[in-house]
Amino acid sequence: MRMFRRADRQVDMQMENQFDIQEELKKLPGRPGVYIMHDEEDHIIYVGKAVSLKNRVRQYFQSSRNKGVKIEQMVTHIRRFEYIVTDSELEALVLECNLIKEHHPRYNTMLMDDKTYPFIKVTTGEDFPRVMLSRKMLRDRARYFGPYTSAQAVRDTIDLIHRLYHLRSCSRSLPRDIGKERPCLNYHIRQCDAPCQGYISKEEYGKAVGEVLRFLNGDYDAVLSALQEKMEAASEALEYERAIEYRELISSVKKIAQKQKITDSSGEDRDVLAVASEGEDAVVQVFFVRGGRLIGRDHFYLRIAKDEGAPEILGSFITQYYGGTPFIPGELMLQEEVEDQELLEAWLTSKRGQKVTLKVPKKGAKEKLIELAGENARLVLTRDRERLKREEGRTIGAVREIASLLGLEDIVRMEAYDISNTNGFESVGSMVVYERGRPKRNDYRKFRIKGIRGADDYGSMREVLTRRFTHGLKEREENVQLGKFTAFPDLILMDGGKGQVNVALSVLEELHLDIPVCGMVKDDHHRTRGLYYQNVEVPIDTSSEAFRLITRIQDEAHRFAIGYHRQLRGKGQVHSILDDIEGIGPARRKALMRQYQSLDEIREATAEELAAIPSMDRKAADSVYRFFHG
Repeated sequence: MRMFRRADRQVDMQMENQFDIQEELKKLPGRPGVYIMHDEEDHIIYVGKAVSLKNRVRQYFQSSRNKGVKIEQMVTHIRRFEYIVTDSELEALVLECNLIKEHHPRYNTMLMDDKTYPFIKVTTGEDFPRVMLSRKMLRDRARYFGPYTSAQAVRDTIDLIHRLYHLRSCSRSLPRDIGKERPCLNYHIRQCDAPCQGYISKEEYGKAVGEVLRFLNGDYDAVLSALQEKMEAASEALEYERAIEYRELISSVKKIAQKQKITDSSGEDRDVLAVASEGEDAVVQVFFVRGGRLIGRDHFYLRIAKDEGAPEILGSFITQYYGGTPFIPGELMLQEEVEDQELLEAWLTSKRGQKVTLKVPKKGAKEKLIELAGENARLVLTRDRERLKREEGRTIGAVREIASLLGLEDIVRMEAYDISNTNGFESVGSMVVYERGRPKRNDYRKFRIKGIRGADDYGSMREVLTRRFTHGLKEREENVQLGKFTAFPDLILMDGGKGQVNVALSVLEELHLDIPVCGMVKDDHHRTRGLYYQNVEVPIDTSSEAFRLITRIQDEAHRFAIGYHRQLRGKGQVHSILDDIEGIGPARRKALMRQYQSLDEIREATAEELAAIPSMDRKAADSVYRFFHG
């Protein structure tokens, strides 16, 4: 694969004015690939794939074609395009998925949910297998059941399995560690047969594992029958407490069995997909059928163009959702046929490692199931339209308010920075990212301050910003597409007023970058009161969504910085230079840190002043003084 891309933002903006779309269209190759559309601010606004880049991209700029409202609107914003040549259309599809997920282009149909579902994992590759919850489905020797839509239901099922079959839950390596440690509490409460002590043979333990696998495959009748016999036997033997225990287990198994609603007798794994849409909102309803049983359902919100139909919405959903989920069933039942069906089937098959088919049922029980999914999607859309509007106000609407307050045309990506330290020691920096008013946590970054000593927030912030944008410029120069720092913000938010803003502006000037910088100003009670922009404090209506978003961003930057600092200290990774001084332990180090704001102040103190600190004596004070003065 070969990539064509500009180096950095400044070069981009210069070449934007020179970019002749008609001339560049003549240079397009007639090969498969991905094309990327940029607007006047160099934001990526659309990503698409093509069998022939030459033919597909040209269509956008041909006035004679009926392109639809969304495409016509998008074309008016295109200032330049770039493309990536691939070896096949399937490779282009994979790349398109990755780029859409990374850049969230404005004119692509966007999946608004990023959910993960739990599995039940049985570690059958071990001599003494365990049953556990897993968020990932790995290619190992374990058996996986699911995915399930409720993590609590998975935990309840695993707990029931431990009570029924007494399998171990520890991480000991068996049989290597047999007899090395005492049995845990689970053995004493009769939820484990203690294979760690050799109290059960590998063969007997394996029989219990086989029962667990049958239970997870839905064979509940055998379990209920065995429990019924044990309950009756305990009752006849006058062991009433044991009988009550079996009765409770029977009740638990029945509850689990009731959740597994039979949908067909084929025993296959499939997902059932249907969509409902209105305006720019859409909901895709997914029914999860595993082993012929409907184990759950979920719905997903998408932001669409007004003229998009079910085939386009379902096609976009499939590539975005199944590009990230760890489990792909052998069949997807769809409400309507989608474009590029064979290509999607080939892509899903390659991800699953086994054949995947897309089908549109036309009659019978399967068609009824599609209709049921569609009805549920419509109900969810109707029920949640007002909530979706409120959510848009909290996110996109709030960003528009901020842009209006600052006189900016458009804001997509905002980055906020904060510094955290303990009495000037071991400073760390945080960078949080919001796109379209939502946190983009994958882009959050942490910095350990290396070149600044003491409580110098301005110096620490300068270091953080210099490192962040220097890395970004280097990645752009090297054509790194999905680097940690490649994407630059439309607005930088500083946790503070004029001083912090000037630090950021000076760093940007040194690096020849032109990015708006705004300070988040707090009052005497440490509450956000306004924005500092272009040497003026801009007041904000405290009841507005813009104010609430600014507050959330400021709190998030602060939380992320403090969390990182605590994480380092909790792991014992924060090492103070004071720890290297003979006779200075944790208590005296803390006393010094409480008394002085920086290492420089400790260095300047006399031995007498040091000895006057609580918990310090003359010997310790002399040791500190000699350490700094030889």
